[in-house]
Amino acid sequence: MAAPDLVIRGARLAGSGAPAVDLYLAHGRVLGLETHDPGRAHDAPAVEAGGLLLLPGLTDCHVHLREPGQEWKEDVATGLAAAAHGGFANVMCMANTKPVNDDASVTALMLDKARLSWPRGPRLFPVGALTVKLKGEALAAFAELREAGCKAVSNDGLPVHNTELFRRAVEYASDLGLIVIDHCEDPFLSPGAGINEGLVSSALGLRGQPTASEAIQVARDCLLAAYLQAPIHLAHISCRQSVEIIARAKEQGAPVTAETCPHYLLLTEEAVTGYNTQAKVSPPLRTSDDAAALREGLRSGVIDIVSTDHAPHAAHEKETPFDEAPNGISGLDSALALTWRLVAEGALSEADLVRALTKGADIFGLPVNRFAPGDPADVVLFDPNLTWTLTEQEMRSKSKNTPFLNTRLTGRCAGLYVAGKKIV
Repeated sequence: MAAPDLVIRGARLAGSGAPAVDLYLAHGRVLGLETHDPGRAHDAPAVEAGGLLLLPGLTDCHVHLREPGQEWKEDVATGLAAAAHGGFANVMCMANTKPVNDDASVTALMLDKARLSWPRGPRLFPVGALTVKLKGEALAAFAELREAGCKAVSNDGLPVHNTELFRRAVEYASDLGLIVIDHCEDPFLSPGAGINEGLVSSALGLRGQPTASEAIQVARDCLLAAYLQAPIHLAHISCRQSVEIIARAKEQGAPVTAETCPHYLLLTEEAVTGYNTQAKVSPPLRTSDDAAALREGLRSGVIDIVSTDHAPHAAHEKETPFDEAPNGISGLDSALALTWRLVAEGALSEADLVRALTKGADIFGLPVNRFAPGDPADVVLFDPNLTWTLTEQEMRSKSKNTPFLNTRLTGRCAGLYVAGKKIV
């Protein structure tokens, strides 16, 4: 083994079941892992991990950073601050900025802001617009967006209801090595309602959105992916019907991948009781049965990854009547701790957590650390026993809109290294 320039000593490799290890890093890469030997001497600087969990740098494939155009909610610098303290080495940001990221100049601006504010990481990977100005009428210039640095294309929260146009987008993107990310929502079944159609919506007198709204579009996308043999990534899956459709499509060889979010795994429609706009999100929170199906889908691999759908909004925007409030939860600060809660409860294994929060890098072709020699030295040290409260002061995001605010959490990122350099 070559001489390391950093050694992380005495960490426990998450999901491995192995004893404590020493991790050797050099020139931004992994050199190797060895069983921890307390008496072994090193010339290189050492970090004494003291039994902390060793995770790969995390990847979030679905965030909204709001810059350019809505910097009062979030900007690239504050969004990446939340990502860094949350353990994320890679972040993919959506195109619903103002102006929309349908032009290489907008992509370049995002990347420049990231380099200026966080030059050593987390890495930012913009997602380009699927259609011009997200209007669903004409395809954006995918080749130009890819050349500028986009890793995927999406119409974000404005799903394309023209199936012919959507088909052409999937074909065009596939030819260029891009993946289409789709927000699955029928545009005519209570779009953006922010609450599940069911007992809670009826009790509150609110128009709800049925699970069929999502499942119809999931089925369409799965059929298209199978027919075209071109990849489609399904965003923020929220219900049992969708999980069952995706499972069948994967069994039949459709090249689809899917994500869900911590709030769909941990909360139900009951969180909206009292017209709680902090729990208003699109797609809406569903039933306990849906949450159970999502947990099982994540365990089995039907649901590939967990993303945050980090959607920051200013306080005054959420402090309005329910129908007027924007959808969205700020999630980068808390995602790792919330997903760890599922491990602590026995709903997921440590290996499930690692896959859920890192496999997105494989899906979208981003740097990924599997702790093999030569892998990028993107490392999280995670304290599984640290108890803390998600207060506004603890959040690095500019916006504090989350139903988990003031919740007591266990487990927190104790250090993030990107390409071997300590970021936080």
